[in-house]
Amino acid sequence: MSDPRIYFGTDGIRGAFGSPVMNPDFARVVGAALGRYMWAGNMTAPHTVLIGRDTRSSGPVLTQALADGLASEGVLPVDAGIAPTPAIAMAIPASGATMGIAVTASHNPACDNGIKIFDGAALKLPDSEELKIEAQIDAILARPPGFRRAQTGFFDAATLYRRKMSAILPEGALKGWTIAADAANGAASFTTPAVLTRLGATVRCEGVLPDGANINAGVGSEHPEVVSGLVLRSGARIGIANDGDADRVILCDEKGAFLDGDEVLALVGLHLLGKGLLAKNTLVATVMSNLGLDEALVAAGGKVVRVAVGDRYILQAMQEKGYNFGGEASGHIIFRDVSTTGDGLLAALQVLAIMAETGKPLSELRRSVKLWPQKKKNLRLKEKIPFADIPGWKAELAAIEGELSGGRILVRYSGTEPKIRLLAEARDDVSACLALERLEKLVSRHMEITR
Repeated sequence: MSDPRIYFGTDGIRGAFGSPVMNPDFARVVGAALGRYMWAGNMTAPHTVLIGRDTRSSGPVLTQALADGLASEGVLPVDAGIAPTPAIAMAIPASGATMGIAVTASHNPACDNGIKIFDGAALKLPDSEELKIEAQIDAILARPPGFRRAQTGFFDAATLYRRKMSAILPEGALKGWTIAADAANGAASFTTPAVLTRLGATVRCEGVLPDGANINAGVGSEHPEVVSGLVLRSGARIGIANDGDADRVILCDEKGAFLDGDEVLALVGLHLLGKGLLAKNTLVATVMSNLGLDEALVAAGGKVVRVAVGDRYILQAMQEKGYNFGGEASGHIIFRDVSTTGDGLLAALQVLAIMAETGKPLSELRRSVKLWPQKKKNLRLKEKIPFADIPGWKAELAAIEGELSGGRILVRYSGTEPKIRLLAEARDDVSACLALERLEKLVSRHMEITR
């Protein structure tokens, strides 16, 4: 089934700055559309929208443009400053805002930017609500109003977040610890090192000098080799690498080996399960997570439920079924008892708490799960062709998966980029590699791959 949304993808609106859907003029329209959407809904007036951003140079102009659009519809915009996406989400209810926006393109390069929208409870909107905003966008594009520069209030989201995160562990809990941290020259530059230091750790840093153009550039969660090297040079007990908006994390153990996101999910999930703190003994993961995660939880008396890719789908499942922990293999991890969105620093602090409680190094804790060999590849496409329009597509996929003896394949389009994502998983490495090769050949027969 094709996605009816035009502007929104897996995680908000995203694109290269200067493109048709990511420029000041379009941002003003999005702001105005959000204002009309709010007035059309059953929300308590007056309306206030909190707007925060990461460190991209395009952030301030997009933030102002969104503010201009909101103000044109009688909504008060409030600047939350530079702050991680989870900090912005946390600040929405704390500030009394009706809704919130994070201006960020997450792990993408500085030339991109994006708009993530949260409701008053700091929840990402379901597809049905995004479609309502898209209808307002189209109406405004058809008859654009006049816009004037808006005045904004201010709410310090980063300070609130630092205070809340510093309370996750007892005061001085990390005294004597050396921790390596890579903030990706992004929003975490002003939060992650500060919180770890406040808890007593000696922090060795990379990626903490943002200049507007260097976010995610050779550092951060997309380049875990950087924090790995920092761990080895500094003798740190753990390495923590955030992405540009700090809603996800990649961890590295004391030996310099970085953990797969599913290893983090397993070690935390099993710890919570063992202490009776995993709600309904269930961990929520996405279709991308490793089958080894399921095996580990089942063996310990728990289970895994799977949802579509995107941390908002994880949270929706948590809300609907009463679960409290889950995440994505990419590093978006949600602790629903504390936060409503993926939070890289919170996830790292929870792992640090487990290390401190058990006295075990991360290299030992990660052994709680045995991952199946999993091979992935992303291919850039000229055009995303609906799978239903490709003759024999389902049958060819079934034939490939049928040879994996309990393994699986997954083919899906990226929700934020012109890419198709391929995954093959099997009990042995050779089978997974062969299945991935067949998937790539299948795609190349039906679609035009670009470089």
